[in-house]
Amino acid sequence: MTHIAKPLPALYTVYVLRSTVRHASLYIGSTPNPPRRLKQHNGESKGGATRTSRDNLRPWEMIVLVSGFPSMVAALKFEWALTNPHLSLHIPDESRLSISTQRKKNGMPKRPVHSVKSIMSNIHLLTGVPSFARWPLNVHFLAREAYTAWQSRIQATQAPCRDGLQILTDFTQGRDVGGASSAVGGIHALPLDYSPLTEYVMKANEVVTFEQEGKCIHCAEELESGRGLHGMCPNSECKAMGHLDCWSKHALSGEDTMHIIPDQCSCPACGGPVRWGDMVKELSLRVRGSKDVQKLAKAAQKTQKSVGP
Repeated sequence: MTHIAKPLPALYTVYVLRSTVRHASLYIGSTPNPPRRLKQHNGESKGGATRTSRDNLRPWEMIVLVSGFPSMVAALKFEWALTNPHLSLHIPDESRLSISTQRKKNGMPKRPVHSVKSIMSNIHLLTGVPSFARWPLNVHFLAREAYTAWQSRIQATQAPCRDGLQILTDFTQGRDVGGASSAVGGIHALPLDYSPLTEYVMKANEVVTFEQEGKCIHCAEELESGRGLHGMCPNSECKAMGHLDCWSKHALSGEDTMHIIPDQCSCPACGGPVRWGDMVKELSLRVRGSKDVQKLAKAAQKTQKSVGP
């Protein structure tokens, strides 16, 4: 069976649910579609999970999301580590925060009871461990209590967020209960498709279509159209392109020699910030997602027509 490579997902998240009836009841899961998944947990559509199916705990709300995972498998690894921080091998023993003090009947360590404080502390820990520290992750706080616990952890440890981790807050919308909200915000404001990349993708696609790649912004060699992987600067008005490995060397220069995955850098042409994850997502979409690119182009054309000259 032939395997068809797909572009990096538009969105894949690890989320934390909290019962609106009993705030001590928490649940951790992963999904590419938070609004749909919340409806499933609240029994409004098929799916959900056994642990969230009890009527006396419904409705549930999402209080924090971690997004930016490059694949479903990547999100599942982070989800398992966050659910089982007492066992996860991604956490060094000397850094482990959650310690099991009891054993199950089969002899395995029993999972410590989760709390908002412990989960936020472990998210802070996991986003900085070597396994996940180079991933282009974002943390979305949808409940003030979760954000307060996050800030308390940072203050207590005097350890700021690792470089490249984006922190987003949205406490203004109505509670995301039962998949409904009184305002377009929270999980309902999350783009589930590639629409945020429209301008970026259209810019790069136009250059490639008309074979206007020019020279690599880093090594000055001519970029052969249709051959090799060529990344483009994500900043508006800048069309600087370069070999992906040249971008990588540029981004890693001056960093720890142990790192092999870039995090972020600045564009040599415009000086603007370049987030490695954004560049690779656009490139994967351009190379592997022709149908998605066509959808973005059609949507952009409709928008231009509706706006008019």
